[in-house]
Amino acid sequence: MSETRAIQQDVWQSRFEEKIQLLQNCQSERDTQSCFTCAKTLECSLRKEYVKAVYESMNKGQGGDFEF
Repeated sequence: MSETRAIQQDVWQSRFEEKIQLLQNCQSERDTQSCFTCAKTLECSLRKEYVKAVYESMNKGQGGDFEF
């Protein structure tokens, strides 16, 4: 694996880790362990960013998009 590719993978992983930390902080502030118990689940921009970060970390930005 080239160094550039390894750095790119680190970027996707770093973004994922950042988003999961933000999401966990939000859940902690709301005293819940799941977004599904939150009234803002479907319109929550933080959750949408987290889901996108998960997807991007899985495919390392190599294409595809999705709607949720």
